[in-house]
Amino acid sequence: MASQYQDVYRSWKDKPFEFWGEAAKQVDWIKPPKTVFDPEAGVYGRWFPDGTLNTCYNAVDRHVKNGRAEQAALIYDSPVTGIKRTYTYAELLAEVNAVSAVLKDFGVGKGDRVLAYMPMIPEAVIGVLACARLGAIHSVVFGGFAAKELATRINDCHPKVILTASCGIEPNRTVKYKPLLDEAIELAAVKPEKLLILQRPQAIAEMIPGRDFDWADLVVAAVAERRHVEPEEMKATDPLYILYTSGTTGIPKGVVRDNGGHAVALMWTMKNLYGIEPGEVFWAASDVGWVVGHSYILYGQLLYGATTVVYEGKPIGTPDAGAFWRMVEEYKISALFTAPTAFRAVRKEDPNAELLKKYDVSSMRTLFLAGERADPDTVAWAEKILGVPVIDHWWQTETGWAIAGNPVGLGALPVKHGSPTVAMPGYDIQIVDEAAHPVPPGKMGSIVIKLPLPPGNLPTLWQQDVRMKESYLTDFPGFYKTADAGFIDEDGYVYIMGRTDDIINVAGHRLSTGGMEEVLASHPDVAECAVIGVKDQLKGEQPCGFIVLKSGVDRSPIEIEREIVKLVRDKIGPVAAFKIAITVNRLPKTRSGKILRGTMKKIADHDPWTMPATIDDPAIIDEIMAALDHKGV
Repeated sequence: MASQYQDVYRSWKDKPFEFWGEAAKQVDWIKPPKTVFDPEAGVYGRWFPDGTLNTCYNAVDRHVKNGRAEQAALIYDSPVTGIKRTYTYAELLAEVNAVSAVLKDFGVGKGDRVLAYMPMIPEAVIGVLACARLGAIHSVVFGGFAAKELATRINDCHPKVILTASCGIEPNRTVKYKPLLDEAIELAAVKPEKLLILQRPQAIAEMIPGRDFDWADLVVAAVAERRHVEPEEMKATDPLYILYTSGTTGIPKGVVRDNGGHAVALMWTMKNLYGIEPGEVFWAASDVGWVVGHSYILYGQLLYGATTVVYEGKPIGTPDAGAFWRMVEEYKISALFTAPTAFRAVRKEDPNAELLKKYDVSSMRTLFLAGERADPDTVAWAEKILGVPVIDHWWQTETGWAIAGNPVGLGALPVKHGSPTVAMPGYDIQIVDEAAHPVPPGKMGSIVIKLPLPPGNLPTLWQQDVRMKESYLTDFPGFYKTADAGFIDEDGYVYIMGRTDDIINVAGHRLSTGGMEEVLASHPDVAECAVIGVKDQLKGEQPCGFIVLKSGVDRSPIEIEREIVKLVRDKIGPVAAFKIAITVNRLPKTRSGKILRGTMKKIADHDPWTMPATIDDPAIIDEIMAALDHKGV
């Protein structure tokens, strides 16, 4: 079908408040908002300031009331434990009511904070929905997060209660959460009153009497008693959750998401961006600790009446690189949303997609990629093996949903490899130079968004309005600073070339590390790669490329490195001054798969650095240091 995108985007731009007022009708309000936007409220204005609702009611109760009681709401699949379970909306409501009752018995109420330190299990979803039901503000922190980092988040949000499990299960190890949590509480100046702990058989946690309570004992009893808790009436502008993102000062930035704008924006995206219908299965292969997990594991599908998936496994190794295909076949998944790094891992293990042939993946209409730049080579490979549209889209923790994307539900636009396509309604994306002047199409600059940000975006940082302004709104007055760099072409397609600090200056030439990575990824033997700028006394910076080879490549790494250097010289030119290519077994990544380029750069520059709290495997850093040392960097 022809895309309706241009008409829809124009309708938003012509009458933005009417546009979002109409979108808000999808939500069940207690008091429908009469005011769509108040420009005088908050840091840059607030959405639906006089409306009231309950997010948990919208995500669960109303579907039970409106005929979806027996429909699957949540699918849990755990290849690391062998457990599978499907919860209907009615069953989910019973569980949420039970946890809400337990939390209420603990004294949790409107405005209190509850920290969730959970693995990828259904109780993570149930726990946060219970918080939303009570009007408590949840803050999800990755299960297994380091004690010191966890303590900073406890100090910042002052949780009354912590929801946790005794352990998380990785393919090759069990991570005991309780010792980490006990250490974090010991380090923290603020102490939670109670812990509700789900004991998992793989590692039973020691309990502290009077503070620690067994999830099963209390919640199972509350389910049996059919405890019911009325959803709390919340202002649209009340906080729903706090999600921490690392701050440059070492003090975490707590991104706030409000109740009203969040529900409106996510409901709009399910149909218009993702092309999903109520009742269909939409799988975001992420973690509840990340923003993708918040928007499209915890909330989006449930608000819309679709089915969400909690997957306790990996794209490879649980048991193999066919894990995604098995999931699609088994649960008739309509759309899969994952990070490009997951597909690079699958491709590295199974470059010819032999495992795909074992499964029927005909239910899958679309593959969505986000979380980091989707290199054209990976997109092309996914298109070739799947034969469905592969849609890159770009967003941030702060925005909560896509800034730029390809709106499948409105009729997809032509895909351009390397671009997440076009601005979504609500986002007026502009490219500016360092003096905040607009630059012409095709020219690279800083990517900014004209204020106000649309519903669902952060209204502020948790108890840090001043820092909100300084971090995002001061450098480019009237705009939100994304801290990403890129350009917009003549057709309005956006290209994200990296963070602004990933633009390197080589002898006065501003060059994109993302552009160089595209070239490296095009080499037939390269599975994944990263390019950083390393300090150079003569040129200011010089590019340094790290490459991971595909499984089965038995050629000399030195030979491949020479070819890589020549490839960059041929494709980008001598101006890139690209002379250093280093083969490594793995790249250091966060648990969501983002490559830790900033840490790699600090190590290469011999600058002070600390082990990132979100790193997936700290041992990889030693390999990177040894490889740099071997090359004399």
